[in-house]
Amino acid sequence: MTPTRRHILKGAAAAGAVTFLPFTARAAGHGGDMFGDVVVHPIAHASFVMETPAGVIYVDPVGEAAQYGGLPAADLILVTHEHGDHYKPETLAALKGADTQMITNPAVADMLPDGLKANASRLANGDSTDWNGVGVDAIPAYNLTEDRKKFHPEGRDNGYILNLPGLRVYASGDTEDIPAMRALSGIDLAFVCMNLPFTMDVAAAASAVNEFKPTYCYPYHYRGRDGGTQDPAAFAEPVDGVEVRLAGWYGA
Repeated sequence: MTPTRRHILKGAAAAGAVTFLPFTARAAGHGGDMFGDVVVHPIAHASFVMETPAGVIYVDPVGEAAQYGGLPAADLILVTHEHGDHYKPETLAALKGADTQMITNPAVADMLPDGLKANASRLANGDSTDWNGVGVDAIPAYNLTEDRKKFHPEGRDNGYILNLPGLRVYASGDTEDIPAMRALSGIDLAFVCMNLPFTMDVAAAASAVNEFKPTYCYPYHYRGRDGGTQDPAAFAEPVDGVEVRLAGWYGA
């Protein structure tokens, strides 16, 4: 049998490992991390960029547009939900070109200013679409814990699965370790959030990742409030059989 990329990636991570590349090493020339023919550029908090054979994908781009300077322009922008650390109209306006496609959850689609509505479409939980030969699936993202449900109610926000050729990518958005996350299969690369009080702690995130077993995982979105910041190295410790990538999401 000829090995697929997924077999190759699985073989490389079978024993589990932690890889840490300092922010400064990435920042010089926006080097990025290679996953086959896909290049991942962690930007900050929940924002990242992927250069893929199908085009350049920006996920939840916020912050100053200058943070994306030197990177290829966006062909597709994904927005998971309306919170300011995931959706910033001013940043989108600076990054979205005339031909850039954008996919958002319905709540964000309803609040887009007129200047951002062109080439924008909505996906609700459970919906799928095709972009340039890439399947895009919107999966639920929400809080389970009673006193956190006010942050991310069930049914409103999206996580996304991108079915790239040979690489299946999951971006969690803001969520706890919901059944839809634990039931994922065939994920090569996962971006998993963890912070309190807004999402989940490292124990819940690690437990979920140990269940759905991506090949690679970036812990991201881990700066919290009132002592709720999570330690990505502590997340990596109990994760078994998954290569954890630690990036400098906060500039260190």
